[in-house]
Amino acid sequence: MSEKADTKPNALWENIKVIIQALLLAMVIRTVFFQPFTIPSGSMMPTLLVGDYIFVNKFAYGYSKYSLPFSPNLFAGRIFGSEPTRGDIVVFRFPPNPDIDYIKRVVGLPGDHIQVTDGVLHINGKPVPKVADGAFTSDYKLDPGEDVPVFRETLDNGKTYDTLDQSPVSRGDNTQDFVVPEGHYFMMGDNRDNSLDSRFDVGFVPAENLVGRASVIFFSLGNDTSFREIWKWPTNMRWDRLFKVVE
Repeated sequence: MSEKADTKPNALWENIKVIIQALLLAMVIRTVFFQPFTIPSGSMMPTLLVGDYIFVNKFAYGYSKYSLPFSPNLFAGRIFGSEPTRGDIVVFRFPPNPDIDYIKRVVGLPGDHIQVTDGVLHINGKPVPKVADGAFTSDYKLDPGEDVPVFRETLDNGKTYDTLDQSPVSRGDNTQDFVVPEGHYFMMGDNRDNSLDSRFDVGFVPAENLVGRASVIFFSLGNDTSFREIWKWPTNMRWDRLFKVVE
């Protein structure tokens, strides 16, 4: 009887240790390697849609205090840092309020001149080629975007992606000439007329604020379906977007 009684606390403690180890492993993976994010708005349409769930590669650009839970002020700048490539889609901390995560595309590197003229992005005085590429309709109720013109841009490094241009006279279609400071980046949303980005309040994004590069869509629900509404998954799952590489 006594031997049986002694094994129960030991078994309980072993289970507790397994749970703790699993939690620590999950925390390490989330902190060091990949972190899941949800796309809450249409600013990156048509590349990323509301209801996309993505993994962000946190070691792509090295680590800053924003790579760690609760952003402890343990060190300044980045360690093991590397520079984003023009065209990368990046999760970063909103410079005016670092408690908020944003996701945009890097279009300007340190030292670049960035300007939008008549809806055309110019980098260092050269227009980025912009070619009509069909139309886009969203299933997001707050931003239907029916038959919005799609334009494919191609950067000088060969990176190519689709953007939306809903209006030829939006306030972001003609900007000043922005000169990107050292250690900072210029970000824009692919949904050019519906994105608060470096043209506006976001401003230049310090390297320290980068969290990681968007890597892959691992789950996606359309029609404003909540993750908790499991019974709606079969009809609202975007099956063609599962495990899609983010470009």
